[in-house]
Amino acid sequence: MKVLVTGGAGFIGSHLAQRLINEQHEVTIVDNLHSYYSPERKKQHLRNIQNAGDFKFHHVDLLNSEETLTIFQLISPEAVIHLAALPGVAYSIMNPLKYVDYDIKATINVLEASGKSNISQFIFASSSSVYGNVHEMPCHEEMAKGNVISPYAASKYSAEAFCRVYEHLYGFPVKILRFFTVYGPWGRPDMAISSFIKKLLKSEHISVYGNGSARDYTYIDDIITGIYYALTRLDSSEVLNIGSGRPVSMDTLINELKTYFPNMKVKREVWRKGDVHSTWADITKAGIHLGYQPSVDFQTGIARTIEWAKQYESFL
Repeated sequence: MKVLVTGGAGFIGSHLAQRLINEQHEVTIVDNLHSYYSPERKKQHLRNIQNAGDFKFHHVDLLNSEETLTIFQLISPEAVIHLAALPGVAYSIMNPLKYVDYDIKATINVLEASGKSNISQFIFASSSSVYGNVHEMPCHEEMAKGNVISPYAASKYSAEAFCRVYEHLYGFPVKILRFFTVYGPWGRPDMAISSFIKKLLKSEHISVYGNGSARDYTYIDDIITGIYYALTRLDSSEVLNIGSGRPVSMDTLINELKTYFPNMKVKREVWRKGDVHSTWADITKAGIHLGYQPSVDFQTGIARTIEWAKQYESFL
């Protein structure tokens, strides 16, 4: 299958591209190497993908609708997996209009170009943040009502709506996948686990915001499997949670890290605006439609991530 991956030089995208290449698909990556985190690191991601096999890369600004359309029609993909976005809750509170640009306008340009290129399917990377603050219960797909608490979450919720618009306009199936906190080797440096490990390797203290929080930490391999199954096993439009289904409290995370870093120092900070209290994926629907079941438990995922971090500390 000819697959175009936007944001393919990022954390999730680079892992996905390697999986697609290994499965003998024809892969094209479109990315602008945005400086939200190091473009040099993203170039390393591209080198990692090269180790898996051949692919095409186009440096494209998805905010440029004409450039986006030109590239899409040149490639003529069968499937588009739209991962490109500006991430980060805290950054979105400081720079909300950037999220209107990169997470909504860019998505519209990609949808428009996809429709005009006669694609067969569209996969959109959404987020657990669209559920807002849901306390101590699993979120099923119908629970997203627009009660979001950060500009990042609002942009994802809005982009989902535009996905449905273009499904109606052009007739291609749209598969909306809501990812729950993704971690693992080459994880985004601003995410908690990556940030904690980087600081602990340098014997620095880590900061924890608020009390009693929990996250549905999902190992990168499971996220990639969820995307791949949506691509290859699902024919219709669906909204699906892709997570572990097992929330992990911040205290549990700290205790797990302490087994590797027994001298760790933790600084408690006040709660940050925009952060949800907890995330917990109901993955029943993904199990039914995709046969998806996460395979990497939290302890194994942390061990693999720390092992990678020690080997590639210069990239943290």
